[in-house]
Amino acid sequence: MLSVSVVWRRPAPRAVLLGAMLWLALVGSTGAQAPAPSPLPAEVEAALGRARLPRDALSVLVVEAQGSARTAPRLAHRAQVPVNPASVMKLVTTYAALEQLGPAYVWNTPVYLQGAVQDGSLRGNVYIQGQGDPKLVMERLWLLMRRLQGQGIQVIVGDIVLDRTAFEVPDHDPARFDGEPLRPYNAAPDALLLNYKSSVVTFVPDVAAGLARIQYDPPLAGVQRQATVALAAPGTECGDWRGALRAELSDPAKVSFQGVFPAACGERVWPVAAADPRGFAARAVEGMWRELGGKLTGAVRDGKVPAGLKPAFVVNSPALAEVVRDVNKYSNNVMAQQVFLTLALQKNGVASFDGAREVLRQWWLARVGDVELPQVDNGAGLSRDARLTAQALARMLQVAWASPAMPELLASLPIAGVDGTLRRSQSRAGTAHLKTGSLRDVMAVAGYVHAASGRRYVLVAVVNHANAGAARPVFDSLIDWTTRDQ
Repeated sequence: MLSVSVVWRRPAPRAVLLGAMLWLALVGSTGAQAPAPSPLPAEVEAALGRARLPRDALSVLVVEAQGSARTAPRLAHRAQVPVNPASVMKLVTTYAALEQLGPAYVWNTPVYLQGAVQDGSLRGNVYIQGQGDPKLVMERLWLLMRRLQGQGIQVIVGDIVLDRTAFEVPDHDPARFDGEPLRPYNAAPDALLLNYKSSVVTFVPDVAAGLARIQYDPPLAGVQRQATVALAAPGTECGDWRGALRAELSDPAKVSFQGVFPAACGERVWPVAAADPRGFAARAVEGMWRELGGKLTGAVRDGKVPAGLKPAFVVNSPALAEVVRDVNKYSNNVMAQQVFLTLALQKNGVASFDGAREVLRQWWLARVGDVELPQVDNGAGLSRDARLTAQALARMLQVAWASPAMPELLASLPIAGVDGTLRRSQSRAGTAHLKTGSLRDVMAVAGYVHAASGRRYVLVAVVNHANAGAARPVFDSLIDWTTRDQ
């Protein structure tokens, strides 16, 4: 039996009608002017009250995705105020990259051999030239080393030289942003970025033996690593299992655990950034080479590929469309910075942050227009200096909706209540594709909401406030309100 429901809709309040008329009157022939403010929906006001957030902590714009700069917004509140967007800034970086590089773009990592191979030995150096690959993770490093062995090499009578000169980036203090140098999100970009400059430590409890076995990936040369840790007393709850381990991780040459691991946790994984980020690539390359049975008489060191040398083989990254999905679904900061710097690398032959900002500025003016240019800083949103307005980001998302790159951008965004950083959203599952962002004092969402009527809306919402961490229900209420056409 077919059920048909009829929904009666109230006429738009007089204030909303007047706001739309004012918007139309203010729009000039060259672009959008300030959106007329709209009353916040009652459920959003209520959510702000419960979160103890003032109205002026929120900037929000809701407008039809298929609209233009002249389209009257459905909801606008402080949309022209520059705010810190946190990781929502990754939308600017990833969309610019999809348009300028193309979704099928791949990063190449060429490998060069200097010298002759005879009887399984290379008498000379191996050169690995980094070109900014954001996803040269452990599995792909393993494949690179296997391809090196496929050249008939088991012994390198020389050095392995790492060429990282494609990126000209300043020295980076991983503790500078928030005093957490061992958090992977604080890793710095690198022309030869291996496994995000991080190790993955896996704990597997063995109750019968009274211990947990520890596995470390990737293997690192010259690092002493504890193989097991005692289990906590029977009945101990999982709780703060990382704290219970009493890890000592600050020594680049040694990893140890002075505490215990609760068996109730089951298998657990702990990603840890390198204590010596600059030396991580050399340790990982040598460690993987020796893990595969290779021998090295020299050292792994930084250097430059000699002029005129041709690559023996090239390792290709996954396509940009896949990389962008990782960046946005899981808000990977260092991958976003690699993508950002690649914009400059492709145009200038060498990558710098200043160069990337200039490339993005030119693209923004050509594609988005004279709407306020974002202050992108490092392109990842892991910044206290980054700024944009809800209006500017919403306009960019409207442009993106009409772009050939739209399917790849949309597919890269977390789905509300389903996956990525939005999997715990309490809004209607599956109704929104939104990038999230969070820092101390900042929370944000931006992307597309699919309304019950079939319309598609751009939603940009940012909270800058000391209590921003409580804003998630506010965003859920905005998503639910947007799904209902007014």
